[in-house]
Formats: sequence, C-alpha cells, structure tokens
Amino acid sequence: MYIAIAGNIGSGKTSLTEILAKRFGATAHFENVENPYISDFYEDMNRWSFHLQICFLGNRIEQSIKALQEGDKLIQDRTIYEDAYIFAKNLYEMGLMNTRDFETYMKVFGLSTGLIQKPDLLIYLKASVPTLKNQIRRRGRSYEMSIDEDYLARLNEKYNDWIENIYDGKVLVLDIDNCDFVNNPDDANRIFAQIEQKLAE
Repeated sequence: MYIAIAGNIGSGKTSLTEILAKRFGATAHFENVENPYISDFYEDMNRWSFHLQICFLGNRIEQSIKALQEGDKLIQDRTIYEDAYIFAKNLYEMGLMNTRDFETYMKVFGLSTGLIQKPDLLIYLKASVPTLKNQIRRRGRSYEMSIDEDYLARLNEKYNDWIENIYDGKVLVLDIDNCDFVNNPDDANRIFAQIEQKLAE
C-alpha cells in the first residue's frame, strides 16, 4: 500500500500523514524541506529558482526511492509531481524561471518519474484560501506568516488543474473546508472508509 498526500501549504498534509500511518500501521515519510539554495533564492529569485527546484526534485527522488524500498505500507507527505506541476510551473508563469530552465527542469522531471512507482492512491486535500490561512496561523510557523493570499490562490489553481486535467492515477479529493480529521473522530473515520473503498476499486 502506497498512499501519497498532496495539497497546498497549510492544508493538513503532515497531520493526515501521521493519522493514516497510525491507522494503517504504515511508515510515514515527511517532506524534506532542507535546501541549500533557499536563502539565495529569496535574495534573487530569478537567479536561483532553477537551482532551488532541481535540488528539491533531487531530494524528492532520493526520498521516494528510499521510502519505497523500506516497506510495503507507506504514507508519503507531498509528491514529486507537486514539485513540477505546482511549484516549478508557478515560478515559470510568474516570470521567476526562464523558459530554457523550465524546459530543462521538466525534462529531468519526466525522466525521474520513470524511476518511481506511482501511488496506489493520491489523496488531495482541497482547501480554500481562508481555510489555508487559518491553519497556517494556527500552527504558528514564523516563516509562513507572511505568505501572500494571492500566492496561495495561484497554487490552488495549479493544484486543481493538475488533479482535474493532468494526474492520471487513482485520486481521493477531501474537502478540507468541511472536514476536521484532526479534532473530529467522525470525519477521520469517514476518511478511513473512503480510503479503504478507493484502494479496493
């Protein structure tokens, strides 16, 4: 069983990863956010966007291969696909990554996806910007407090397009605006049942 959890910043990926790993007796693998280019990127986004994204992509490939080798039950927080179709694409469309770099990045991404097994189920945590902002405030990470609402909205558009038009695997979409799987056991149990049903299809 390989379940991957996708969603915007603040949508609850880490919390759901922890809950599902406990529920299904699976190994949880969390996103590695360490990147030696981050400080350079924030100083000069145009100059360092390609380096930043290639480093994240390399980390994700390494993490995914290692995780898939470790056991037969895996819950993964964020996917390799989000790096490309959400974050790199957003940088490109904002003019922060040039066409040559974006095309090179997507070529490397395309080659790398052949190395990694597609999840048995992708869970997309779909949330409105107000919900994302509330959850970001609640968890209190200082470096996230200044995230712009327009940026979150752009990422939401990318996520919706990816899920609806690009990703071709099995997907379960959860409406996070109307679901509190952390504090409401009924919501959590509903999700467990939906997951089991999807995996059995």
